[in-house]
Amino acid sequence: MKSFKQALLAAFLIGGYLYAEKKPTPEFSWDNPPGKWTLKDLPNNLQHASFVSLSMKIKVGYYIYLPDDYDQNTKRYPVVYHLHGGRPGSEKKSISLSNEIDHAMKNRLIQPTIYVFPNGGPMSWYNYPQKKNGLAENIFIQELIPHIDQTYRTIANRKKRALQGFSQGGRGTTRIMFKHARLFSSFAPGGSGYEPEERIRENQGVESANVRFVKGYDAWTLAKNFASKKKTYRIKCLIWVGSQDFNYEYNLKYMDYLTKLEIPYDKLIAPNVAHSAKIFYQKKGLEIMQFHDRNFEK
Repeated sequence: MKSFKQALLAAFLIGGYLYAEKKPTPEFSWDNPPGKWTLKDLPNNLQHASFVSLSMKIKVGYYIYLPDDYDQNTKRYPVVYHLHGGRPGSEKKSISLSNEIDHAMKNRLIQPTIYVFPNGGPMSWYNYPQKKNGLAENIFIQELIPHIDQTYRTIANRKKRALQGFSQGGRGTTRIMFKHARLFSSFAPGGSGYEPEERIRENQGVESANVRFVKGYDAWTLAKNFASKKKTYRIKCLIWVGSQDFNYEYNLKYMDYLTKLEIPYDKLIAPNVAHSAKIFYQKKGLEIMQFHDRNFEK
C-alpha cells in the first residue's frame, strides 16, 4: 500500500510538472494598458499612453508622470527616463517608483520634472533583430524620445534630459550612455548586470546558448571605445547598487574598470539592500533624483 501511494504521489507530481511545463508563457506586447488594479495606490498624475511606431506600425505603450502643476501653466519641464529591469519588457514594471518621485516633488525636494517609464521591448533595451519588432534601442532613441518631446512640454534638449535604469535597465542605461551621450546630461544605472555584459564581450557577442548580440554591443566594450575618443560630451554618471544585491561585486568591478579608463562617475551604495529598485528607492531614491536635479541646473 505504501509503495502504491508513493507511486501515485510521484505520478501526480510529474503530471503537475508536465502541465506547468506546457503552460504557455505570456506573450510579449509593446503596449500594455493598465488593468483594474494597475494604478491602485499610485499617484493620480501617473498615466498610461501610447503612440504608433512608424517602423513597426503598432502601438508602443509607456507610463508618464506629470508634475502637479502641469495643467495649470504653459511652462516646460526637465524629463527623466527610467528603464525597467527584467526581460522581456513591459512599461508597467517600474511604475511603483512614482510614489517616491511624487513624494519628493510634493515636498519640493526636487524641481517639478516629467518622468517616463518606457517599454524595453522583447530583449529589454537591446536591438535584437532575431526577434520580431526587436529593435528596442532604436524605438526608444529614434521614436519614443521625439514623441515625448512633441507631445508633452519637455525642455527638449540634452541639458534637461536624464536617463536611469535598474538591472536590465541599468545595463541598457550604461550602453546608451556611451552610445548616445549627446542626448542626455545625467545618467544613473542601478543594480546593473555587468557580469553578463562582460560575458558578451568575452564571447564575441554571445550571452547564452540561445542569445547572441552583435560583437561589441556590451557595456565594457562601449566604455572602452568611448574612453578612446575625443570627448564631445561630458558624462555625469551615478552608479547605484545595494550591498546585498547579487550584482554588487560586479558593479564594484565595473567601477574599477571605469576608473582605469578615466571615465568619471559617482557611486551610491545602499547598505543591506538586495536586488530591488523599489526598496532602493525607498531607502535612497531621493539621492538619485537630486543627482539629476543638480545636473539639470548646470
